Amino acid sequence: MAYSSSLVRVALFSISSPSNSSSIGIPIKHNISRTKTRTSSAKISDSLLPLLTSKQVDFHSSDAKTKYPFGSALDSIFVVCTSLALSFSLFVNPVSAFVVTTPRKLQSDELATVRLFQENTPSVVYITNLATKQDVFTLDVFEVPQGSGSGFVWDAQGHIVTNYHVIRGASDLRVTLADQATYEAKVVGYDQDKDVAVLRIDAPKEKLRPIPIGISADLLVGQKVFAIGNPFGLDHTLTTGVISGLRREISSAATGRPIQDVIQTDAAINPGNSGGPLLDSSGNLIGINTAIYSPSGASSGVGFSIPVDTVAGIVDQLVKFGKVTRPILGIKFAPDQSVEQLGVSGVLVLDAPPDGPAGKAGLLSTKRDAYGRLILGDIITSVNGKKVTNGSDLYRILDNCKVGDKVTVEVLRGDHQEKIPVILEPKPDES
Repeated sequence: MAYSSSLVRVALFSISSPSNSSSIGIPIKHNISRTKTRTSSAKISDSLLPLLTSKQVDFHSSDAKTKYPFGSALDSIFVVCTSLALSFSLFVNPVSAFVVTTPRKLQSDELATVRLFQENTPSVVYITNLATKQDVFTLDVFEVPQGSGSGFVWDAQGHIVTNYHVIRGASDLRVTLADQATYEAKVVGYDQDKDVAVLRIDAPKEKLRPIPIGISADLLVGQKVFAIGNPFGLDHTLTTGVISGLRREISSAATGRPIQDVIQTDAAINPGNSGGPLLDSSGNLIGINTAIYSPSGASSGVGFSIPVDTVAGIVDQLVKFGKVTRPILGIKFAPDQSVEQLGVSGVLVLDAPPDGPAGKAGLLSTKRDAYGRLILGDIITSVNGKKVTNGSDLYRILDNCKVGDKVTVEVLRGDHQEKIPVILEPKPDES
């Protein structure tokens, strides 16, 4: 049975051609140029194109039979191979033979978010807090995970920044990079009052990707922010939101000391996000995700981040000196609610050790007389002319002072006011 070469051409390209032309005489090259759908059958028949697109010869003419004695046989082989190719492609994947797979198209803002995540993920790390436990029966000592959190690479020297509460109470710390390489971490230093800690890992520099540092002084309510962390142990999770508020104030979980100028965001921050970066739309660090306001412990749309301007100064001191030198008055004061019940405004001094700054200056502590009656100590009402109504006000004023500064403390002693000069000193364990 004889088949013309034009029939072979139609059999090969009838599926891939966008127009079902019934004309057998369409040149094969023109048919190829109009083929837009790439199918599995076309892939298999690609090997036959050089033969089919070459100069056309009528193998059934008298001259051709002399020059090409195997022309009819080759013609038949082409038809059989083509039929097998089409049958195989339809049998294996009938849908892909006719359906065109188009690349996913993203909007410009989606592309920017994807790019931001891909560029900053290598800078975010996973921190595991290990605690030493002892078996009651065998007395064997072993380490168990007692918590986890996030952090980020600060510089090429291997310094990792995170929250202090992420590493608190740890006997051993492990840092896992984006490529799942895990390293033991050493604590360089920490600031309990601001909930910031710096670790260090001994990792090759080519594996360390420092995060770009931005500024937080010019942030605006409403601008987009992005949080990357490891919530509930799910590594490298991205959440988005906006800045909901600025200049908020929260208390340190370790010392109760207030942290000022905190960023409020509605980007989802869950347990495990602590210590992770908060980024602006340019991918620059603007804060450390620290706390959430939630009765259940999960994200409720109110998250807080320590501004990067505060963090940068603390990290520099921790890297250079291993500690943060912050001035103190050297007193213990009563809770604000107790002072309010007395009907006065200020900070009531409960104890002023004689070797502390306030004790040396002559501030009086609260005590009891021989009959057990309570004698109130001094009530601090202002420092350097700035009014003090509660403990947060006092901390806020001291944060703007330096060790060695001489401040004027105005106190209410009995029924009269007194001004007492006090020279600020560092904490005893920071001397």
